[in-house]
Amino acid sequence: MTDVAMPAPEAKSGDTDLARAFDSFQRTFETFRQENDGRIGEIERKQSADVVTEEKVDRINQALDEQKRAMDQFVLKGRRPPLETGAGRVVASPEHKAAFEAYVRRGNEEALRGFEQKALAVGSDGGYLVPDETEREIGRRLAAVSPIRSIASVRQVSGNVYKKPFVTTGAVTGWVGETAARPETTAPVLDELQFPAMELYAMPAATGALLDDAAVDIDAWIAEEVEIAFATQEGAAFVDGDGSNKPTGFLQYTTVAEASWAWDKIGYVITGAAGAFASSDPVDDLIDLVYALKAGYRQNAHFVMNRKTQGVVRKLKDADGNYIWQPGSQPGGPATLMNFPIVDAEDMPDIATDAFAIAFGDFRRGYLVVDRIGVRVLRDPYTAKPYVLFYTTKRVGGGVQDFDAIKLMKFGTA
Repeated sequence: MTDVAMPAPEAKSGDTDLARAFDSFQRTFETFRQENDGRIGEIERKQSADVVTEEKVDRINQALDEQKRAMDQFVLKGRRPPLETGAGRVVASPEHKAAFEAYVRRGNEEALRGFEQKALAVGSDGGYLVPDETEREIGRRLAAVSPIRSIASVRQVSGNVYKKPFVTTGAVTGWVGETAARPETTAPVLDELQFPAMELYAMPAATGALLDDAAVDIDAWIAEEVEIAFATQEGAAFVDGDGSNKPTGFLQYTTVAEASWAWDKIGYVITGAAGAFASSDPVDDLIDLVYALKAGYRQNAHFVMNRKTQGVVRKLKDADGNYIWQPGSQPGGPATLMNFPIVDAEDMPDIATDAFAIAFGDFRRGYLVVDRIGVRVLRDPYTAKPYVLFYTTKRVGGGVQDFDAIKLMKFGTA
């Protein structure tokens, strides 16, 4: 076997570069399959693989991750929507936009005060509301780069708490004959879930020269500067947030073995091995996870895991010798596992003893993201002179809304 160096493609822009990176990724994956087939063959013949072979497969596996990360950057650039212009544009108040730009560039607050009286915020650290157009731009960018937000339900609210009623016990029903008596049935029992919106902030900095440059689009600049900061914090909270001044992540709810599942708990299946898949027929563990989810949820289900876990899953084959992990069929397409799309969430834990390293479910029905309307900016020209800081805040909440729609895999024995 010839050793093959697999450097990640250099980050460039444009569809041609994305196509070139995708072709390189496909070639690397084909090399990975060939080398991993050799590794599996050695295990079958000698009960273990040669150390050199293991290292080579791991090296190519890491190269795949790097190439996938580079492709994701190309795709992300393409998904970031420009601010809408032209006839189809939903125009924000031109007075508000002009007043906001005067505040950001020169610190002129006078014109914004009138708009602020129409939209007071409770518990805010101050600042002024950005124009609706800028808020929509930030929302679109977050939808493109925040992994859980991209597959969850999103609701906009005007208050600090979103309350969602649900039925814990449905009305009693039954079959009756045409002339049989219809006894009174038990009324349904209602409860409610609450999703408070917590404050999330970012603090981009600008130079005086940038603010003086009339060619700089202030709306786009603010959206670009806060998108990664917001997405990073959101991603961590939606996965494992403890609910204290942040959303509650789906891994923070009480977990229970799927056989004992009950509402308000997240069900899980076990691999039967501490910190690993089962030593024999490991794909069966993933099959058990898929079928722990009811059929009505599987149609729109996603696997959620980090890249390191994907590197382990990438080596697995089914009973017919086919790899169950497959790269996207086109540039920008998600990788799939057993024909279900995979979402890269780097805040998911690595495979370890009793870790919930893989989630599977219909997150559109299972997890709710709550955005309170209004993004605020406070201009601070004093703290970090000569730079101007922009303390930007938005209120975000989140939590599980359907406990039957998400299942976990526990890498443990009980």
